[in-house]
Amino acid sequence: MPLNILKRPRRNRKSLAIRALNQETFLAPSDLIFPFFLLEGSNKKEPILSMPGVHRWSCDMLLFEIEELLETGVQSVMLFPVIDFSNKDSFGSYSLNHHNFLYKSIRNIKKSFPDLCVIGDMALDPYTDHGHDGILDPVSGEVLNDETVYVLGQKALMLAEAGIDIVAPSDMMDGRVQYIRSKLDQSGFTFVSIMSYSAKYASSFYSPFRDALGSHLSQGHKLGYQINPKNSLEAILECKLDEEEGADILMIKPAGYYLDILKEVRSRTQLPLAAYQVSGEYAMLNIAAQQGILNRDRALYESLICIKRAGASMIVSYAAKDVATLIRSGENPLEW
Repeated sequence: MPLNILKRPRRNRKSLAIRALNQETFLAPSDLIFPFFLLEGSNKKEPILSMPGVHRWSCDMLLFEIEELLETGVQSVMLFPVIDFSNKDSFGSYSLNHHNFLYKSIRNIKKSFPDLCVIGDMALDPYTDHGHDGILDPVSGEVLNDETVYVLGQKALMLAEAGIDIVAPSDMMDGRVQYIRSKLDQSGFTFVSIMSYSAKYASSFYSPFRDALGSHLSQGHKLGYQINPKNSLEAILECKLDEEEGADILMIKPAGYYLDILKEVRSRTQLPLAAYQVSGEYAMLNIAAQQGILNRDRALYESLICIKRAGASMIVSYAAKDVATLIRSGENPLEW
């Protein structure tokens, strides 16, 4: 004899079709951004051991990979240059060198794929011999805010001249969004967007990324400019300031361990929100799958669904190509 239960939510879960009718969160390939590590030279494809399935690419090889990526429905990429140590110094000077292979690569990519959205990360840590995101005070060792912002403004112009669609300052310097916006607008690049790393935490989950770039710190730490993982109000303030300064898109980084921040910021802004599933998050899921602990497809798909559910408009992920392929196949990996 049935119990006298008035509300039975399980009725909305009883079949695949009914579960589909009641699905609240949707993930599309066009929501995803694939981050690429870019090498100087040609005919290069180097595996990154700490990030299974991820490679460093020379531009000629990357063009073939982008062509495959577009077939999955992913329409956006983010570029990170891998700089030879011989081109690094304490000021990150090579970032402003017109012969920097990054700018030539952007031109080649946009020439081959004019409709592709190309996003340029703007941090100086790939270019500095100390691994920090800015210029150091020679006495105190502190990252100098305003001097760094000036360099970022110059770099934004060079990216814009190369044909970038979106610049993405990830340095967490005060006032950099306002300065970059003013420099772009004054130079006629009013349609170049700013995706600001607004809440970038001083996270331990960036280590594989630093392996990929070869940009480990030689001194100090980043707690003086990246956000303390113990804080949330500080992140909300940073997002508010970036919006006021003219950011077009706000980013939360890392994504998976900061879903509370993502959800809170979503409730406070009308701007699009990006979330970055960082290298450590990606690596952990892949290594667990290699050990037979997790199903790789299910775990990666679920991790991105959770980020989208928390409020992300778009997600930067090294799993973008694989998850997009899964979505396009019509298979729902959560229906096992």
